[in-house]
Amino acid sequence: GWYAGAGLDLMLSKDVWGALEKTSVLGEIGLQFNRINSHRVNNAAGSIATCTLGGTCPTVDPQEVQLTMMTINVAPKIKFMEGSMFRPWIIPIGLDFHVISPPSNKTQYLDMGVQFGAGFEVQVWKAIKLGVDARYHVTARMTNTNNDYFQVGPYVGISF
Repeated sequence: GWYAGAGLDLMLSKDVWGALEKTSVLGEIGLQFNRINSHRVNNAAGSIATCTLGGTCPTVDPQEVQLTMMTINVAPKIKFMEGSMFRPWIIPIGLDFHVISPPSNKTQYLDMGVQFGAGFEVQVWKAIKLGVDARYHVTARMTNTNNDYFQVGPYVGISF
């Protein structure tokens, strides 16, 4: 699969409230679209509509179904080496809200969970930064399906 998203890091403390120099604590707010998988399944709604309208009743109506998930997250992010061009960071734990499509057999499409993350960024020019992000998302499985996932990807950041 693949994913695309955007996030905003809000500065909370440049020195962990006086406890650690050159270590920042930020509050991250993120929005992410995940295209997880696709599968050919029988479309019961299409078959029922065809039969109801007086057409021939197909026994199978296979269609491609996309499994997608929208994730909204809020997390503390700890960035190390303030003032350096290279800055590693971690997310010790964050809160996720997921909207999953299509819904499970129980028609539930909302789930929540936690995430853990780590990464680094490099200042390439003035306020432009390039980084790599790795996160593991654990869901509460409120949809009666396992929606846990791991992701790794590049990102572009702009400091302001």
